[in-house]
Amino acid sequence: MTMRFVQHIMGTPISIALGGTTARREHADDAYAWLRDVDSRFSPFRGDSDVSRINRGERVSRHPDLDAVQDACARLWQQTSGYFDAYATGSFDPCGYVKGWAAQVASDQLAAAGVTDHFVNAGGDVCVRGNAPDGQPWRVGIRHPEEQHRCAWVLEVSDAAIATSGTYERGPHVIDPFTGRAATALVSVTVVGPDLGVADAYATAAVAMGEAALDWLAMLDGYESAAIAADGRAFRSARLPTVPA
Repeated sequence: MTMRFVQHIMGTPISIALGGTTARREHADDAYAWLRDVDSRFSPFRGDSDVSRINRGERVSRHPDLDAVQDACARLWQQTSGYFDAYATGSFDPCGYVKGWAAQVASDQLAAAGVTDHFVNAGGDVCVRGNAPDGQPWRVGIRHPEEQHRCAWVLEVSDAAIATSGTYERGPHVIDPFTGRAATALVSVTVVGPDLGVADAYATAAVAMGEAALDWLAMLDGYESAAIAADGRAFRSARLPTVPA
């Protein structure tokens, strides 16, 4: 039996599927409580969040998670040669990392509670553990950026994180920190690997890089990728775990 839940948090629907005999509704409740707590502290769209208060120059109590996120953003800035920049808009905005990181932590907490088969989808940032209800690896469709009801790829994965950044929902919104303009050369980038926060940041950085990201993505250790350019050309790494759509 698989239990499925959905709540709207962080400005997006977050769906959770729990499998196995040990899963309980309380496990999903705990995951959603964590995600709401993250949103309350890190959302730049909430005036009372720690991030908004920092950007207004106010003094805030240093929660350990705030230090961890700022440190992670600094490391990712270095790893992406500055293309992942939490300050690209002129103020601190860690959204390109936080949603994936928060969903990864929720998945880790579910696994630690003994829910070894589960699926967490935070607005397209996906973490899966174990197997789907049919006993097979989970199948995750990656939406085509130009055709709403078509999948560009279908991935078959277990114990993996999948992050997609693109223009199909919010339009061009990822800022190239070196030009200050929205990046438009790539309309969709998907990154698959062991950590959703990192995959989320890598996908964001790749969109900011434009077509130069194709060579950069190919060099990432432990992460596979796929991308679609504005002119419709599609690219994917050789070991991307795809199955026929």
